[in-house]
Amino acid sequence: MPSNVAEPYRIKMVEPLVMHSREDRADAIAKAGYNTFLLPSKMCYIDLLTDSGTSAMSDKQWSMMMLGDEAYAGSESFDRLLKSVQDNYGFPYVCPTHQGRGAEHIISRILITPGQYVPGNMYFTTTRYHQEAVGGIFVDVIIDEAHDSTADHPFKGNIDLAKLEKLVAEHGADQIAYVNQAVTVNMAGGQPVSMANIREVHEFCTKHGIIHWSDATRLAENAYFIQQRESGYADKSTADIAKEMMSYFDGLTMSGKKDCLVNIGGFLAMRDEEILIKAREWVVVFEGMPSYGGMAGRDMDAMAVGLEEALDDHYLEHRIGQVRYLGERLLEAGVPIVTPIGGHAVFLDAKRFLPHIPQTQFPAQALAAALFVESGVRAMERGIISAGRNKAGEHNMPKLEMVRLTIPRRVYTDRHMDVVADAVIALYAKRDEILGLEFVYEPPSLRFFTSRFTPIA
Repeated sequence: MPSNVAEPYRIKMVEPLVMHSREDRADAIAKAGYNTFLLPSKMCYIDLLTDSGTSAMSDKQWSMMMLGDEAYAGSESFDRLLKSVQDNYGFPYVCPTHQGRGAEHIISRILITPGQYVPGNMYFTTTRYHQEAVGGIFVDVIIDEAHDSTADHPFKGNIDLAKLEKLVAEHGADQIAYVNQAVTVNMAGGQPVSMANIREVHEFCTKHGIIHWSDATRLAENAYFIQQRESGYADKSTADIAKEMMSYFDGLTMSGKKDCLVNIGGFLAMRDEEILIKAREWVVVFEGMPSYGGMAGRDMDAMAVGLEEALDDHYLEHRIGQVRYLGERLLEAGVPIVTPIGGHAVFLDAKRFLPHIPQTQFPAQALAAALFVESGVRAMERGIISAGRNKAGEHNMPKLEMVRLTIPRRVYTDRHMDVVADAVIALYAKRDEILGLEFVYEPPSLRFFTSRFTPIA
């Protein structure tokens, strides 16, 4: 691979960026309660809050939006989305939703009976919420290396088969609602899952009659890591790898706002027609008609094109390469990050970055706020705040306390990554000046979105 990989596209439209003064940034973060989610986007110079819905669409996607069929029922746009999912992922049935969260909500209602266990390779915030809201019990069965930010493992997202077998042996297969396997694993640092592990979990689930489901939001990026790291896949296209990956699952939840390269939308895809029928029943109640599920026809057309573009080898080489470029710049400067570098973001290790701040004073939240004041770069916390509280009202205490620098797809250049790297490196040099935080307002669920904080003097 060449040492320098240029963006595999030309830019034909630009959006101005404004760098506000440090004084204005300090005022903005204080008004936002030191929560980067509550900042006005106009105050952010480089916005790395999320890769969800922040992609730049292609000329082909924009042109297909003009062909969107906005019929309330029987939309041709849905037919094109269905065919794209069938051709690229191999699932015969699709039920669209307004975004991935809608898909998580519906599949949790369909598959979970109160009191059943839902094993997964590390929690994701909204997924776990929907599982627990209908009475499911989440159990983390990811390999131990995933909880160690410095562990050198090419597939830290893998499920530990011994943990899964122990859970099934203790409670019985009938008490397992389904196995939820994310590809890649966001909360582990964007870490991939190997094809061998997906296949092993599939065989285990088949043997025990357990549904094997995927949070496939970043499946294209996972396919690229398999191509680069797993024996036997170097000569295969990411499109072929992705289709093989999905062949081992009974269905998936998809947030189209990531690896479908669109700004809104999601869907459920499945092989079982009975699950499809139940999904359509719930979609009518919560989302819309089964032929649009809360999306406009034009968005379904853009998604149909985007999910195919995301499986292009040249696009993924640059996409993953840009994330790696930022991560390597930080590693060279001695900044502690999660390694190996993941697919959609670089994750700062806030525990090692700010060892003087105890986890109960929210070091990742404090670091994200300080980075914004330092540079106008907006990032987000992925640690104790995101983990929430248990039923006893105590903080869940994840081993990983991270700040996620999330790279939107096809939006920024490597020059922008240099600005981000320089800002983080400069902040690391004066890290002792950063103070911990305490709550001013804490909502009862998904608190990282709307909580407010104040510095601890």
